[in-house]
Amino acid sequence: MALRIGSINDGQLFLDGGAMFGVVPKVLWERKNPADARNRIELGLHCMLIEGEGIRAIVDTGVGDKGDDEFADIYGLESSGQLRKALARRGIMPQDITHVINTHLHFDHCGGNTTLNERGEVVPAFPSARYIAQKGEWEEALNPGDRSRASYMGPDFLPVQAAGLLDLVEGEVEILPGITLIPTPGHTRHHQSILVETEEGPVFHPGDLIPTSSHLPLPWVMSYDLHPVETVETKRGILARAQAEAWKFYFQHEPGEHPYGEMEWVTTKKGEKPVFRPLPFSD
Repeated sequence: MALRIGSINDGQLFLDGGAMFGVVPKVLWERKNPADARNRIELGLHCMLIEGEGIRAIVDTGVGDKGDDEFADIYGLESSGQLRKALARRGIMPQDITHVINTHLHFDHCGGNTTLNERGEVVPAFPSARYIAQKGEWEEALNPGDRSRASYMGPDFLPVQAAGLLDLVEGEVEILPGITLIPTPGHTRHHQSILVETEEGPVFHPGDLIPTSSHLPLPWVMSYDLHPVETVETKRGILARAQAEAWKFYFQHEPGEHPYGEMEWVTTKKGEKPVFRPLPFSD
């Protein structure tokens, strides 16, 4: 099956630059990621759209539109909750979405799973879709630890289960022809990434394993990662496979308008390193 990908932007959010780059000094990360007066850096909320015969899937759904003014101020959400509007501009209505794939269930990746109806009730935003997550991630979201509790917000995912739209998977699985879910632990224990076989070759969506192209170096991992050493080892294996199989990448939190591109492998004194080259979408 020939699959095509595109990008739907849910807006931007701003998170602390130090938290986004962990032990990496600010003098290094701010070269590509300038911070505002509150030390926050801009991050995209890019949601991958996958289309093929009988398939119209979204990978992650951004922050959504349920937050209050305080929530918006904390995360710099001057422009968020744009996912459904952006879909409508492409002629895609909520009921047209067949699948929603969540890399994990943190609020900035599944907030748009649900929305408020005219009565103010929280309901699934895509009523005809099957919502897909790893079973272990779902269990962690229901019983989070003290460190991750603030990242899991029940209204983002519990109404999906209540509506009977939730499908839980375990491990690596091809959920649809050409769409494979790959466990990529580190950010959370059961985080998953998505490999899509497109008309133009394989495209990898790493989710928060590698949230932006600035996080390609192995030690550049987030303080938000629950298992940072595991992130490094998972990333090492993924990048080796990406080089061998010539994967393109889609970085969900890449600032700006170009989350998709190819990887050029540059030889340095320390070995080969990946360099991201943005590409336009074929559509």
